[in-house]
Amino acid sequence: MSSWRNLLLRIGDKSSEYSSSSDFKDHIETCFGALRRELGHSSAEILSFLLQCAEQLPHKIPLYGTLIGLLNLEDEDFVKQIVENTQNSFQDALDSGNCDGIRILMRFLTALMCSKVLQPTSLVVVFETLLSSAAITVDEEKGNPSWQARADFYVICILSCLPWGGAELAEQVPEEIERVLVGIQAYLSIRRHTSDSGLSFFEEDESGGDVEKDFLEDLWERIQVLSSNGWKVESVPRPHLSFEAQLVAGKSHEFGPISCPEQPELPSTISAVAYGKQKHDAELKYPQRMRRLNIFPASKTEPIDRFVVEESLLDVLLFFNGCRKECAAFMVGLPVPFRYEYLMAETIFSQLLLLPQPPFKPIYYTLVIMDLCKALPGAFPAVVAGAVRALFDKIADLDMECRTRLILWFSHHLSNFQFIWPWEEWAYVLDLPKWAPQRVFVQEVLEREVRLSYWDKIKQSIENAPALEELLPPKGGPNFKYSGADDQEKTEQEQALSAELSNKVKGRQSAREIILWIEENVYPIHGQEITLSVVIQTLLDIGSKSFTHLITVLERYGQVMAKLCSDQDKQVMLISEVGSYWKNNAQMTAIAIDRMMGYRLISNLAIVRWVFSPENIEQFHISDRPWEVLRNAVSKTYNRITDLRKEISSLKKSVVSAEEAASKAKADLEAAESKLTLVEGEPVLGENPTKLKHLKSVAEKTKEETVSMHDSLEAKEALLARALDENEVLFLSLYKNFSNVLMERLPDASRDGTLQSLKSVNGDSMAVDIEEPSTMEVDDENERPKKSQSNGGKTTNGYNVREKEQWCLSTLGYVKAFSRQYASEIWPHIEKLDAEVFTEDAHPLFRKAVYSGLCRLSNEL
Repeated sequence: MSSWRNLLLRIGDKSSEYSSSSDFKDHIETCFGALRRELGHSSAEILSFLLQCAEQLPHKIPLYGTLIGLLNLEDEDFVKQIVENTQNSFQDALDSGNCDGIRILMRFLTALMCSKVLQPTSLVVVFETLLSSAAITVDEEKGNPSWQARADFYVICILSCLPWGGAELAEQVPEEIERVLVGIQAYLSIRRHTSDSGLSFFEEDESGGDVEKDFLEDLWERIQVLSSNGWKVESVPRPHLSFEAQLVAGKSHEFGPISCPEQPELPSTISAVAYGKQKHDAELKYPQRMRRLNIFPASKTEPIDRFVVEESLLDVLLFFNGCRKECAAFMVGLPVPFRYEYLMAETIFSQLLLLPQPPFKPIYYTLVIMDLCKALPGAFPAVVAGAVRALFDKIADLDMECRTRLILWFSHHLSNFQFIWPWEEWAYVLDLPKWAPQRVFVQEVLEREVRLSYWDKIKQSIENAPALEELLPPKGGPNFKYSGADDQEKTEQEQALSAELSNKVKGRQSAREIILWIEENVYPIHGQEITLSVVIQTLLDIGSKSFTHLITVLERYGQVMAKLCSDQDKQVMLISEVGSYWKNNAQMTAIAIDRMMGYRLISNLAIVRWVFSPENIEQFHISDRPWEVLRNAVSKTYNRITDLRKEISSLKKSVVSAEEAASKAKADLEAAESKLTLVEGEPVLGENPTKLKHLKSVAEKTKEETVSMHDSLEAKEALLARALDENEVLFLSLYKNFSNVLMERLPDASRDGTLQSLKSVNGDSMAVDIEEPSTMEVDDENERPKKSQSNGGKTTNGYNVREKEQWCLSTLGYVKAFSRQYASEIWPHIEKLDAEVFTEDAHPLFRKAVYSGLCRLSNEL
């Protein structure tokens, strides 16, 4: 990489390119000198790379803005080209709904304004264009309020620019910026407050108290405080001030007009369902970037500084998602004049636990946290440990999906640090009932650790709290019914059948031969139940040595299982045998069932029926085992549909290409046939026969390819239609089962429609207080969060929510989690679900959980 590229890339960093200097003014002058020398013969490369750096290293935008301001003094045309390119990119981002592009380019424009490159009035015009679009969108007469997510996003983008350029705008165009702020105030007065209860990390108080501000309202309040403080922001570097005397001599350029895309039309039939569908689409396209997770006590950091640091951290996480080492290095090196380790931990955890899903795979955040612990060994590990303790204290209120993610992250994190954790701090969970969320959390973390290591290793890791061995999963291996052990109460005849089948498999007999043996010698004598049990248990035992052995057995003898389990009832029996054989190993149960579904030996409906069988229902609140199987089944169904949609999209492009090729070949053939050529002095219609024959061949071939592509597309679309029908049946079955089991167990007293009645059903002081704020109390001596005595911690009365109520709370939490995760697949079937499941006969708490997960307005309840 050439030196000027290195200088541009590393500006603001402590690096060898800048002799390890950390002075921004030196960096800018050095980089400016190098660019000025190259500008004459590399202007196009510099322009492209400079814009790329500004867009992908947004925390350095003030430095790039100042650099462009100095270049403006040397070459106005070059900088004018930068402004024009930025305008084109900005318009493209608006048209395509590229949220990150819109937000970052607006910040870049603000930096250019600060460096006298862009006229302040041009930036105000951009603000007003976005604000006007937002105001029209939420207008009930002229707009489409269901797309408020886009309107809110535009206003958030405007407010987000002000920490970077509010002071300059207030100084240079005070009336115009005041007009913008008044417009935002007016917008806030007509928009609908967004309730994030379905997307909150913690179950919220439903008693009708003060309504918590949503993200936009909170940001507006921070900007008002910033304005009253004279627009002073410590966390935003202002390098342009060091060059102010030079920059004022530069020419300020105009920013061309931009236009916001038209809002989608209102549905032809106005209804709550139609509104909900459009609202869901809007929130998918314009998602909220973050939701604050207040793990630690509020620091003395100014609210606006917190926002700026969060933005910078999120930008680094966004653009370095493939480079974990670089990501950690940039995160710890932000140009901020105060320590922000606690804020960094909160921001990462807020992304890891973000609902409905994190921006990147959870493993990415796991790796970043690991690298930060290594980059800041004296500070960050303690911060992470504090965050875990604080979240553990509030685990009873934590959303079920967040709880699952926290378990998976924590077990993986510990596996990278030799499983070291002061388990003695949590030994008290053994005194809590088996359904207490803290006890279940410890139990599930230990189970996941065993998966990542081995049982004896994990037992050794808890030697400081040996009593916790009680929460470890069973150490035993498979539970083979026909092993011949003394405690296996099976007849010698059944054991002989199992041994005979095992010998046939070892003898490499084919699936057809084994099916014939079963039909002639086993089934007529022993009946369906014994036959199925012997065959399935024996095949599972043969495939139990490893995952590869299991796959081999399923591939070779899957036909045997399919023949035995041809209908849903028998498939449920098959899954029960799997659960019985692997009852000591939740991981292998989940893997075996998942693989069987992959080979289409069992259906998703059979899995749903098995999950809602009596023995599994009793585990809903004390184990993740049935939920893991259900998550895998629904996820696999969803992935099949997603894959089909991708294949159809790709085929549609191929069809267009094939049609274009066929059209061109046909045109070439017709042109050749109509051309007059001389043969032996006489004019003859058509080119020479050889060329004509080739063109005919090409035309026929391209036509055949087009027909083939169309056939493939029709076949895939038919598969998708079938898959969507199956999906509808799956969700109907899932929600009917949820509704039935909840109706049986939810007390009538909770028909007031709140969770408060479940948590206070005893009428005494509860171990779960949903009014507890999410900020933790802190011990002044060591700044570690104290155990929350009202959130499932070790209290004098233990955990006081009764088992039946905890079962209801956990199950309702999973209802909400499934509804939220698969909302995109549920909304197309919502009318059918409303008619058959979400009726007035369904329990209000069940409907509330579903509506909350779908972010659906619940005024129908």
